[in-house]
Formats: sequence, structure tokens, C-alpha cells
Amino acid sequence: MDALEHLRRLCLALPEVTERLSHGEPTWFVRGKKTFVMFANQHHDDRVAFWCAAGPDVQETLVAQAPDRYFRPPYMGHRGWLGVYLDVEVDWDVVADLVEDAYRVIAPKTLVAQLDASSCRPD
Repeated sequence: MDALEHLRRLCLALPEVTERLSHGEPTWFVRGKKTFVMFANQHHDDRVAFWCAAGPDVQETLVAQAPDRYFRPPYMGHRGWLGVYLDVEVDWDVVADLVEDAYRVIAPKTLVAQLDASSCRPD
């Protein structure tokens, strides 16, 4: 499974998530409105990555710890979003956690409660 398909599977497993193109890239939305993950296939450079919502200090901490894996994405970085490179060796368990955390940052409380009740993460 390629990186995009793996990312897609993680995102679409979450409650009320839809996918559509935004700025020419696959993007995932909660209830069709709020973006929580964006794929970036060489969107602003020659790297394959994704951008995701992140909680307070997550971006700063991960970029400082592993700049070869994480970055501050353009346009969204000032909002605390995290960039994650997919053209390096990827730990998909970590990516699954980041995607779920991004969802939790953006989704309404009712959907987060539904997620907690279902534990719908794919293998």
C-alpha cells in the first residue's frame, strides 16, 4: 500500500470524515467542512508529506526532536499544524496517532465521544 492509500485509510476510518481535493491535493474533512489532514505530494517542494492539525506545542516539540521527519508547513504552520514527511521510513503507528490527534483537535465533542466509544482505527 502506498503512502497516500495508507493515509487515506486512516483518515476515512474516523467518524463522519470525507475526502475531496483542496488546492489540488487529497484532503480530509470532518463533516465535510473542517480540514484536519492534507496530503502534500511535492506541493511546495520536492517532498511527499502530509499536514495535520496538532495540539499545543506538538509541532514545536516534534520538529525540534526529529526535523528529518517533521516540519512546520507553509500557510498552516503558524496555526500549530504539523508537517510529516512520507518519503522517509514511516512508522505508521505514529502516523495513526497523529491523524487521530488531528481529528480530535478539529472534530466536535460529539464525534470525539463517538470515536472513543468505537475505537475504529484500522489495522
